[in-house]
Amino acid sequence: MPKRVLILATDGFEQSELIEPKQALEQAGIETVVASPKHGENGGFIRGWNHTDWGERVAVDAGLDAVEAKDFDALMLPGGVMNPDALRREDRVIELIEDFDAADKPIAAICHGPWLLVEADIIDGRTVTGWPSIRTDLENAGADVVDRAVVIDGNLITSRKPDDIPAFSKTLVDALSE
Repeated sequence: MPKRVLILATDGFEQSELIEPKQALEQAGIETVVASPKHGENGGFIRGWNHTDWGERVAVDAGLDAVEAKDFDALMLPGGVMNPDALRREDRVIELIEDFDAADKPIAAICHGPWLLVEADIIDGRTVTGWPSIRTDLENAGADVVDRAVVIDGNLITSRKPDDIPAFSKTLVDALSE
């Protein structure tokens, strides 16, 4: 049975930070499932943000209430400013992040995605990275924040920006291959 990764996203995800890791996972034979609070809206699609304007649409496979951490091997949280800012207000998103963390399953968050780790209160005492504008938030939540392409601390995998996507994707694929 192939490994499965849950991707939580909504409108405004940074296009490259969802699409490129998703493709890397699928090329490695790993199944991906995109879940969103927008399931069933907009024809079952969410829209990415591509640097300065709206980008591609991505199909939503499931609503938030239809997914459980126990059915997946890892969780991926793409960034973009709008995406995690909207998702952090969804109780079910935070519950899922807490469930993945409690099960010690990999949680990979890039760019602004680590904001969701702050909201789930799982980074106190952990080493992480993220987009420069959220680093103070990460520090205020008790994290040791570093400036590296990829940081692994236990089950957490964090990266800073789109330039880090190849290393971020490889690290998540490798974590699922162990």
